[in-house]
Amino acid sequence: MIKENPFKKLTRFEWMLWISSLSVILVSSLFSGTEGLLSGIASLIGVTALIFIAKGMVLGQVMIIIFAVFYGIISFAFRYYGEVITYLGMSAPMALLALISWIKNPFGDTAEVKIRERLTYKQITIGICGALLVTLLFYFILKELGNASLLVSTFSVTTSFFASYLVFLRSPHYALAYAINDIVLIILWIIAATKDISCLSMVFCFIMFFINDLYGFYNWKIMQKKQSSVG
Repeated sequence: MIKENPFKKLTRFEWMLWISSLSVILVSSLFSGTEGLLSGIASLIGVTALIFIAKGMVLGQVMIIIFAVFYGIISFAFRYYGEVITYLGMSAPMALLALISWIKNPFGDTAEVKIRERLTYKQITIGICGALLVTLLFYFILKELGNASLLVSTFSVTTSFFASYLVFLRSPHYALAYAINDIVLIILWIIAATKDISCLSMVFCFIMFFINDLYGFYNWKIMQKKQSSVG
């Protein structure tokens, strides 16, 4: 599915969104001092991944795996064990499964993934049951670990699981689930930033993630309509 320079596929608006996102994250990282360097690098990788995921490109999933490793390391430093376990133990493996799924389901000879028309009741039921199970399991695990901001972190696990599941299923609604997850993470890192200003870069990171995920949903609906009309 990766046959040419992926940046050539970006529209003028997508270039503007990507560059604006990079600029906001870079500036916030510089103001956060040297402590925010790793956060800044992770954020730059993450927001770039979202642009390509919004285009339905496999490269986005590869970059999300890299972002998950960086983000897990950062979260561990701030005792957000839920984020560590979520991203290294769930998001990264789910991104790998999604990568395989996307490679196996291209839309013809294009760089786009074949978008699923609709979810079945069975798939929705599995997702809801899985999210509930993961939520209960992680709540008690994180409580025992003394995780900071327990309730917010637990809800982050829930939204992250459901978003990852929808990415694997190639559903446009993955982006809405991730947008909700972004809001949760903005709150989580604002709490951390009140104690350590270097965390401010992660707040801006997820603000830009939120904007990019909203665009991702919009663009996937357009691609879905286009794919349906072609056949």
